[in-house]
Amino acid sequence: MSGDRAAGSLQSQLARWRVPLGFACAALVFALAQPTWPRLVAGLGVAAVGEAIRFWAAGHLEKGREVTASGPYRWVEHPLYIGSGVMGVGVAVASRTAWAAIVVALYIGLTLAAAIRTEEAALRATFGATYDSYRSGVFIDRARRFSMTRARRNREHRAAFGVAVGFGLLALKLALTM
Repeated sequence: MSGDRAAGSLQSQLARWRVPLGFACAALVFALAQPTWPRLVAGLGVAAVGEAIRFWAAGHLEKGREVTASGPYRWVEHPLYIGSGVMGVGVAVASRTAWAAIVVALYIGLTLAAAIRTEEAALRATFGATYDSYRSGVFIDRARRFSMTRARRNREHRAAFGVAVGFGLLALKLALTM
């Protein structure tokens, strides 16, 4: 196997396993976390901004059906992943330990970079010149409005629920250690 194929395979595996790896990393971050109420509130605020970005993007995304170019996709190519990164920063802030922040940074950096590369290859293979035009800024469809139905179909409520549960568990840990 060539070096490029091996790297592509590793990226594909990381992208495919990012959700189960996320649960494992979340458990590790929870164990390492030493939250305080001010840091928990600040982290939750940051994570809520990340989730809002994700929700906005999910309300525009027609996954696998088209190259989405409305909503936040007008300005950035991967708003879902940007939102996830912001959520990760919120978790690191709330956790209040360097080790937890390192785990979050490694997880976000490795899995999201792999997911982006894998997704871009799939979009290019599926949509070809249309995707390349979007990447170059030529293909812009700004007419679509946000749709709550679309956000639900993209299961963004699951990410919001995950943020609520995660921060709830951090609050419980904090309350039990007081």
